[in-house]
Amino acid sequence: MNKKQVIERIEKHWAEFKQSFADLPQDRMTSARPGGGWSVKDIIVHVRAWEEEALKYLPAIEKGERLPRYKDLYGGIDAFNALTYEAHKDLPLETALANLEDTHKRLIQYLESVPEELFGGRTRFRRRLSADTYKHYPEHTETILKFTK
Repeated sequence: MNKKQVIERIEKHWAEFKQSFADLPQDRMTSARPGGGWSVKDIIVHVRAWEEEALKYLPAIEKGERLPRYKDLYGGIDAFNALTYEAHKDLPLETALANLEDTHKRLIQYLESVPEELFGGRTRFRRRLSADTYKHYPEHTETILKFTK
């Protein structure tokens, strides 16, 4: 895929993610799932956190730098997710939604600025990008849709 196709794929899955909670009332977005799972707001914060990680690490990949391991930084990806949840669990829904939009806009602007060759094949850049975006969004879209039915 080329850059345009990758961005289109991101935006397609992004739109599906956003649609999964578009019509939910605020109380449904902030209530925890049965069994103590994350609320829709918590999922929104989580998805935004991973887009922020993309914005932090894609430029390093673009420069050929080696990335730190989540295991070394946080004790693993699950630990990073737990830390993110704890840091943002009291964030107002309106702020979470605004942050989500802002971060996604900055990510797309960044992607539009990087060289085309980073998007072709199985580059480190492309693998990281897909993990933090179009392969990540559907997982949470499905969770939200199951939770809200």
